[in-house]
Amino acid sequence: MATKKESLEQLRKVPLFSVCSTKDLEKVLKAGDEIAATAGQVIIDQGQTGREAFVILNGAATVRRNGKKVASLEAGAIVGELSLFDHGPRTATVTCDTDSQLLVIPQREFLAVLEQVPALSRRMLEYLAGKIREFDRQSFG
Repeated sequence: MATKKESLEQLRKVPLFSVCSTKDLEKVLKAGDEIAATAGQVIIDQGQTGREAFVILNGAATVRRNGKKVASLEAGAIVGELSLFDHGPRTATVTCDTDSQLLVIPQREFLAVLEQVPALSRRMLEYLAGKIREFDRQSFG
């Protein structure tokens, strides 16, 4: 299990949380639960309903969409962030490549943090807009 300091440092690397003070990061950390995942474990299954996001505190994972590899992730990455806003189907499958430590952040708890940290709401909108623009560039040039 990662120490609190190590977990805070990994959260600080997540672009979504880049505007957060240490105090705000502590709120995010408190909102979630740290879990251990083993190499080969599926943490997100494409098509299933999502109710939480995962931050990789240490370890590595692969993202596949329709069976095709689309990304490799390392510590500091967040996956499943759309589930923080709705309960729609997962858009990809994420599998741990190594034994990993993850911070699982449930939607309900994350929304409570957004109420306490207004700057995070704006950052979340900017982050998601950036993701949409990236997808647009990849899809349409």
